[in-house]
Amino acid sequence: MAFQEILMRIGGMGRYQVIHVILLSLPVLMLASHNLLQNFTAAIPEHRCRLNTSLESGNFSGVWVESFIPVESSGKPSKCFRYTSPQFHLINVNSSRNTSDAESEPCIEGWVYDDSEYSSTIITQVWSQTFEHMVKPSDVFVEWIPTEARAFTSTGTGYCYTVGQLVLVGLAYLIQDWRMLQLAASIPFFIYFIYSWWLPESSRWLVLSGKYEQAIIDMKKVARINGKTEEGEKLTVEVIKYDMQREINAASKANYTVLDLIRTPVIRRISLCISCTWFSTSFAYYGLAMDLQKFGLSIYIIQVIFGTVDIPAKFISYFIMTYIGRRVLQAFALILAGVAILVNIFVPEDYHVARIAMVVFGKGCLAASFNCVYLFTGELYPTVIRQTGMGMGTLMARLGGIVAPLVQMTTDFYHHLPLIIFSLCPILSGITASLLPETLGVPLPETIQEVERTGHKDEVTRYAEEMALKNTEYETINGKF
Repeated sequence: MAFQEILMRIGGMGRYQVIHVILLSLPVLMLASHNLLQNFTAAIPEHRCRLNTSLESGNFSGVWVESFIPVESSGKPSKCFRYTSPQFHLINVNSSRNTSDAESEPCIEGWVYDDSEYSSTIITQVWSQTFEHMVKPSDVFVEWIPTEARAFTSTGTGYCYTVGQLVLVGLAYLIQDWRMLQLAASIPFFIYFIYSWWLPESSRWLVLSGKYEQAIIDMKKVARINGKTEEGEKLTVEVIKYDMQREINAASKANYTVLDLIRTPVIRRISLCISCTWFSTSFAYYGLAMDLQKFGLSIYIIQVIFGTVDIPAKFISYFIMTYIGRRVLQAFALILAGVAILVNIFVPEDYHVARIAMVVFGKGCLAASFNCVYLFTGELYPTVIRQTGMGMGTLMARLGGIVAPLVQMTTDFYHHLPLIIFSLCPILSGITASLLPETLGVPLPETIQEVERTGHKDEVTRYAEEMALKNTEYETINGKF
């Protein structure tokens, strides 16, 4: 509470905070390009088996192609097999009857790719490692922003990720060579790295770590930028110690480690629930967003649709976070996303519009969940372990992103199994998210003890409300008799 009061004295949501949010939001703009880049760099173009050298023309139609490439039961040319000898009698035969018992073989001489949509991808050339940069503005972003402005600024930063998805479409359309596309999406991060040194560390964390002089220097800089130079000059070591005495005393009693995320009951519950939330949101989000080719539309169109749905999703999530609460949004966004994905199991395969609509709705719900969890996590953990808690959350998100592609492989066992897994995970996590404490309008906690007291108080309050309700019902029943 004391640091929030100091923050308000040196400008609150002033000029510095606006600059701070903008500079931390710019990397998020290109973050989407890196996270979803493989939809384009690793796209699989239309392809067929390569014929022997003397017959290969690079075309996808013609006498030799039609006589060597089998037709699958779906009526489409095979992508993985070719006849060992030409089947001329099948040319110009109806595709549903264009089959043969002739001997076939795998694509032993490789494949021919259609380059009309992609000049080159990792698949058509060599596979290359890519690096996913998760540099989300986490605790540094939250701690310099006043309580009442946190939801607005967090949503604004989330929109940068949305715009970044649309920027990716433009880049991929203009730059069809995967190497140049990778380079174009990476260069801006060198600029972000350079100016990141200008951004100050969290002064709250510096104070609680005993680095008073550096904290005062940073707060005076913020005050000067906000036009509150006089208030900044009043800040001294003695003033800081006096205003934040309770937080400093509590923080100085222990050395905090990752074990503090599970050491006490309320923090342990928060860590468990928030880990499930991060994992399932990323797991389902990237499970949908990294497999766009399966929808049958142009990948550019479907990427625009998937990016655009975030605009209303995050707009609605802002109002829910601001006026109803973070916990409600987090729980319902995950549950609705899971239900939307699950419904697709019962929608017939040929109802393409309905299937895409449900998946897009689910992706929008997951975008709202992402928008909330970044803010929610920073508000749940106290300053002394906030960075550790945020790190654990993003680690779980990365784990979810890693596991998501593996789940697609379960379709070999049961066609709908990936959808079942992608739906049940957010539904169960949405239920666990309902166990988290609400942080709407609550100042950032400074110490573990503060979180524990608040958490136990919430439990006592809920118990008292339940007992009061039961007593009211009991009196009402007795009154009737």
